[in-house]
Amino acid sequence: MKIIGYFQSLPVDHADSLLDLDMVEPVPGDFDLLIEVKAVSVNPVDTKVRMRASSTDGQPRVLGWDAAGIVRAAGAKTSKFKPGDKVWYAGDVTRAGSNSELQLVDERIVGPMPASLDYAAAAALPLTSVTAWELLFDRLKVQSADPMRDNMLLVIGAGGGVGSILVQFASKLTGWTIIGTASREATRDWVRELGAHYVIDHAKPLAEGLKAIGIAQISAAIGITHTDDYLAQMPDLLEAEGQFALIDDPKSLDVLAFKRKSLSLHWESMFTRSTFRTPQLARQGEILHRVAQLVDRGVIRSTVAEHFGTINAANLRRAHALLESGAARGKIVLEGF
Repeated sequence: MKIIGYFQSLPVDHADSLLDLDMVEPVPGDFDLLIEVKAVSVNPVDTKVRMRASSTDGQPRVLGWDAAGIVRAAGAKTSKFKPGDKVWYAGDVTRAGSNSELQLVDERIVGPMPASLDYAAAAALPLTSVTAWELLFDRLKVQSADPMRDNMLLVIGAGGGVGSILVQFASKLTGWTIIGTASREATRDWVRELGAHYVIDHAKPLAEGLKAIGIAQISAAIGITHTDDYLAQMPDLLEAEGQFALIDDPKSLDVLAFKRKSLSLHWESMFTRSTFRTPQLARQGEILHRVAQLVDRGVIRSTVAEHFGTINAANLRRAHALLESGAARGKIVLEGF
């Protein structure tokens, strides 16, 4: 089978940073689905793993944690899917990824693909949907907020992959007021289209942007990117007993200033449940099932912004380069081998 992999961590402009290769087809374990990958999308985690983790066993590393495809075989202890089913999933960072014609995935973290989407549009959503859902409903628990209060959520970096779906979830499924941040006009328009009530410029002090729209303090904030640049502003922006959640990788995290207001801090990594096989592992499949229903009802839309063509090394290098530039909005998808 065809795969796109690598052996050494190299800059994306190096020809060997991602390679077109062949591997033997994998055999499903008891709880695995063997999935024929039809389309994938690319996420910042792909670029981070590529630069941090070289091959250690002589076998190529295969990236990719967003895919839509067809079940080709099912393990002996699976029960939810059968060969021929269309599915979507983010996968497990401890296993080979979706940049491969065939992939093994634990069926508990797989969901039925939305009937209303094609493979490319579907592949844009799984990783970001699970991340955004867990951020909002499992970490911040926004559904538990007092509905009689004017709850304000600030989403820093709202135009990227996670932000693009999180804004939709928050605006359509909660009663919160959503303030997104974006620095370019095209991205600001995109965030408004997705449902943000307000959009401010994160290239300027956040307090300044909030003041301009008549907001003094916020109930919660989510840092999707560049948390290092914004963390020091949070104690002033958040109301007492407010919440801050993040998904990126700040070099340091000094939160002593959070104490005075009893501010809470929440990390989100959608790979936690699969990496540690937590009791909540199957919730990710349930989330994907729920999101598929929302998509098919027209409540949520795909966040595809760029289609980079066939799944091959050259096109994946282009996708990685765009993500590393920081100029991407929405999701980049590739389709077919």
